[in-house]
Amino acid sequence: MIFDSHTHLFGPGHVTGAMREACQRAWGEKHELIALPEDHQESIKDVDGAIVLAFDAPATGTRVPNEYVSEYVSKHADRLFGFASVDPNNDLAPSILEDAVKNLHLSGLKLGPMYQNFYPDDKKHFALYAKANELDIPILFHQGTSFVPEGFLDASRPAALDPIARAFPDLKIIIAHMGHPWVGECISVVRKNPNMYMDLSALGGRPWQYYNAMVLAMEYGVTHKIFLGSDFPFFTITQTIDTLWEINDVVEGTKMPKIPDHIIEDIIHRNVPGILKLRKG
Repeated sequence: MIFDSHTHLFGPGHVTGAMREACQRAWGEKHELIALPEDHQESIKDVDGAIVLAFDAPATGTRVPNEYVSEYVSKHADRLFGFASVDPNNDLAPSILEDAVKNLHLSGLKLGPMYQNFYPDDKKHFALYAKANELDIPILFHQGTSFVPEGFLDASRPAALDPIARAFPDLKIIIAHMGHPWVGECISVVRKNPNMYMDLSALGGRPWQYYNAMVLAMEYGVTHKIFLGSDFPFFTITQTIDTLWEINDVVEGTKMPKIPDHIIEDIIHRNVPGILKLRKG
């Protein structure tokens, strides 16, 4: 199988404020971050399925409602799994998550300390993790950098998730983007916690970082814990697979280590739904 473990929807009006301004600084003043369901369908036409992420990040101006994602994935229930998102700063976050899983039939939780401006290892948020653990759903964390100035960079280190993994050893946790630029820290925390994984989404745009990340994962023996993911609409799954096959190009003609074909094949064909035991809520 080929499964895209990291994709987004962005409908009209979902991206405002600080996030919209940062996108326009990066990609031009007329840029609007829009990725509609029909765009998403086109992006996954050649794969077996995908995770689709909601995002509740009022601190930086992004709100992709759980209902929006639920409505879309329900029309493609054989291929798509929706992940809810709740703002951890909301005292009602655990009950909102429970409703999203039980009534909207979503299959996981997406959190982004860099965008939601919260410190994941703060004990006041552990009730939310306990609810995810009770519901037996995975959590995907954007635990890495971003270009949004208002975001909490100091909340984004991968090691901040280690206390959560220790408190809830059965809770499946995925670190997006291999925790870039703290890739080594991400690999360290993933290696020590049996139910922690990472995805390689968006790393293809930085070939040298990408190569070094994969070499480090290989040296630490954790390539089996890497998930394929595109970060659509920022990248497509085709681009992601192509850049994975091209990963050794930056050291062509040198004595630097190479990523073997079998590791690349294993990542491309990893059964992510089976590993995470994804199901409709």
